[in-house]
Amino acid sequence: MCFLSLTVLALINWGGMVHAQQSKPLTVAVHESPPFVILSDGVYSGLAIDLWETVATELGYEFTYQEYDTVRSMIDATAAGNADVAVSNLTVTEERAARVDFTQPWYDSGLRIMVNDSSGASFWSIFTGLRDSGFLRAYGWLAFAILVASLCFTLFDRKFDKDFPKSFRNGFAESFYTVMTVATSGKPPKRKNLFGWLGRMWQGLWLVFGVIVVAFVTSTITSVMTTLSIKNDIRSVSDLPGLNVAVADGSTAEGFAMNNGFDLTAYPNINASAQALLDEEVDAIIGDKPVLEYYAHTHPDEPLTVVGAVFNPEKYGFALPPGSPLRRDITIEVVGAREDGTLRALSEEYFGLNP
Repeated sequence: MCFLSLTVLALINWGGMVHAQQSKPLTVAVHESPPFVILSDGVYSGLAIDLWETVATELGYEFTYQEYDTVRSMIDATAAGNADVAVSNLTVTEERAARVDFTQPWYDSGLRIMVNDSSGASFWSIFTGLRDSGFLRAYGWLAFAILVASLCFTLFDRKFDKDFPKSFRNGFAESFYTVMTVATSGKPPKRKNLFGWLGRMWQGLWLVFGVIVVAFVTSTITSVMTTLSIKNDIRSVSDLPGLNVAVADGSTAEGFAMNNGFDLTAYPNINASAQALLDEEVDAIIGDKPVLEYYAHTHPDEPLTVVGAVFNPEKYGFALPPGSPLRRDITIEVVGAREDGTLRALSEEYFGLNP
């Protein structure tokens, strides 16, 4: 009798513990990514947030939000069981599905490209292009050669040309003008021939040097301006090789760029990527179609445009730790939200079109 009473009491206590665990508020991992997760004055909103809160209300879940700076850190936390649900525009991929469980997808998307319309062949962009290409160093050596040549001409003419200015300053200025005339125009200056045929041979060689300098400067500037023109004419994925693209850290855009051998720079979110594009630190952004389009729409004062067709089709879902008992119930509610028009109505609030 005593043993039976103790057993019943233990079962009751165990049941109370299970109930306490189930009633504990869920930790919902989020990553700011408008229009799916928007943080304003400490309050979360957005399409993914609205859908999650609809699901949570139907299931009677209590929860608290835990923000993560990057998609990667959010997935890592969910895979480790530090978050019960990850809510954002999370693309369902094979690699991620090996680490976390996904609900039924609730949004069809894909990748697009964002470019900076204002980045043209300005003086600063040409200067930066020449610097990055190593041409400025070559220009520095040319400038040094011109100064040395001017000095040599000055010393030479002061010794052999009786009509040459006696003042060193005036003589150097005259020599500098002579050298620059040849270097910039490739034309012979009006200059005395003090050494007959040998002097003419020397002047001919000097003219060749001038032609080379003119050709080099012209070709390098043309090359840089051509590169800038190519960068400003991005219209599809085929235009991206050789350019530096911005992606969200841990996103499918990052994986796409890496798999295709693009030069990439990872940023925490779309705001950081857009600022890098405006600052001309990158040439384009690869990102989720709705995220890029929403950013461009809500920042009309910024010269950023989404271009090209959708590529790399994606589906968004909520992520949960492996084997989570919440997956079935949440999936049922997500499917229901698609079937009864709830998801469509939520989507229209942000896009004015069907998800």
